[in-house]
Amino acid sequence: MTQTQLFPSLDILAPTPEVRQHSAKVWLPKRVVFTPDALNQPFGQQILERVTRHGLEVELLKSNRLTGVRGEDPRETYRRAKSTLAVVCAPPSALRLQPTPPSADWQMNLAEGCPAHCQYCYLAGSLAGPPVVKVFANLPQLLQNTATYEQPGRVTSFEVSCYTDVLGIEHLTGSLAECIRYYGQREGARLRFVSKYDHVDSLLAVPHNGHTRARFSLNAEPAVRKLEGGTASVEARLQALRQMALPREQGGGGYPVGVVLAPIMPIPNWEQEYRSLLDRLHATLDFPCDLTAECITHRFTPGSKDVLLQWYPNTSLDLEEATRAVKRNKFGGTKYVYQPTDMRQLKEFFYHEWQQRFPNAPLLYWT
Repeated sequence: MTQTQLFPSLDILAPTPEVRQHSAKVWLPKRVVFTPDALNQPFGQQILERVTRHGLEVELLKSNRLTGVRGEDPRETYRRAKSTLAVVCAPPSALRLQPTPPSADWQMNLAEGCPAHCQYCYLAGSLAGPPVVKVFANLPQLLQNTATYEQPGRVTSFEVSCYTDVLGIEHLTGSLAECIRYYGQREGARLRFVSKYDHVDSLLAVPHNGHTRARFSLNAEPAVRKLEGGTASVEARLQALRQMALPREQGGGGYPVGVVLAPIMPIPNWEQEYRSLLDRLHATLDFPCDLTAECITHRFTPGSKDVLLQWYPNTSLDLEEATRAVKRNKFGGTKYVYQPTDMRQLKEFFYHEWQQRFPNAPLLYWT
């Protein structure tokens, strides 16, 4: 089977020889709103101070209900929502954590919604309502609640990137640094986050005690360029990864680090493109460090497909159900993944290429 047969509708993703260097643009929303409950939280006041420091005008809502987001059509609603930051209190249901294997034991959300514009967005269809970035002002309460999920005698891991890109909003919230400090003091718990942004300077001196693993999402150069709008270039992410991993005495953060290779897609010349990516990663981490990898292939649900085509009607992303295998969960939900033969070819390639370059860094899972 040829590469084009594997992914026929992504011919637009032609190989991109040049390497982009750009950092992610700092996200400054057009609309910032605070609910009354959020303003009553001390951490909400800290967020307010950060937002005003960036010169953003703040709208104080009269109730805890967010309005004025929906437009005349889905595209207009998307544009309004993606340019809105809402500082709210997480509901009581947020205290009932959900397991999130294989990434971590539990997910602990510091926000919902993301400022990036990834055309395969995994949040499409998962979050209710327009994709507003909602930041939780009662974060200290949410963090303290996670202690009840720690299990004596073992280390419990918490993932904070399930529903947002934590680095993409950190300059306005300070939420990630708050989490890193908290888990740095917990012997039985570990924090995990992943990002497509590169703004890590504010995190380098945060006392983490090796309890936070900083991961960066990486993909082949053509896929990042065509499908991941508003994010940092691959090179900028690699340099951010290096900065986080370097020892403190060398000006880095001294963090355990990781890469999330996602979403893996057999684009034209995929073997060459992904080898190039792994070569660049190997050259970037030219010093001993605590490194892990996670591999996630592209998949979608009927619901996410409908939402994505409303958000990105001209996308080049392959959403053809007929060429995919159907995977069902225990609740009867449907997910479209690559065919078993295609999946096997991809998996064998990545495990081999990773082992060749990083024999001492575990590849944690393939999905």
